[in-house]
Amino acid sequence: MEIVQKKKSNRHTFKFMDDHFNFAYEDKSGSDDTDFNYADIPKKSSIQIEQNEWLRNVGYLWCALGVFELGYAIYSEASISGKGFWIILGLACVAWAHFSKVKYSVFKAERGNVFVIHDKNHDKIIGELNSRKKLQLLNWYGEVNPENDLDQEIGKFRWLAEQDVITKEESEEKIAQAQLLSNERFEIPGERLN
Repeated sequence: MEIVQKKKSNRHTFKFMDDHFNFAYEDKSGSDDTDFNYADIPKKSSIQIEQNEWLRNVGYLWCALGVFELGYAIYSEASISGKGFWIILGLACVAWAHFSKVKYSVFKAERGNVFVIHDKNHDKIIGELNSRKKLQLLNWYGEVNPENDLDQEIGKFRWLAEQDVITKEESEEKIAQAQLLSNERFEIPGERLN
């Protein structure tokens, strides 16, 4: 499955495979292509906004200049004809800066950051990443491993519950299973009931 996002000069491509996904991007600063395990994507993301601040600031400056020019013309009882030019130009710049900004959800993973553009595919991509992450974590860590230390198993299942991979009840069931296996493993043979 592949989802492509485009906004301004930004192009982000997500290729979803069974055990990993590829995130590739191209923008005016360059391009990159990285493979990630679904399990590497953190639970929380941050928001980043890319906008042309210079254009916005120039627009505010021109608006201020236009208001001053218009106010001075009214104060000095001069003609106000053509005095709103800087206000109109400034408002156009501010509007252009506002509507050309790009908003991202940013997931900071070990191999790099994954940027998901806020567009019509944003929620679909996030949902796909989360559902595949859950499946991968369950596949990797969902069963009790009798070879591991009991404390390690308890920590593992509590962590899976914190990551919303399993419920608290499922976590407690798995912990009870691990404790039972641990007790059976360390039970003294002479104390068994026949």
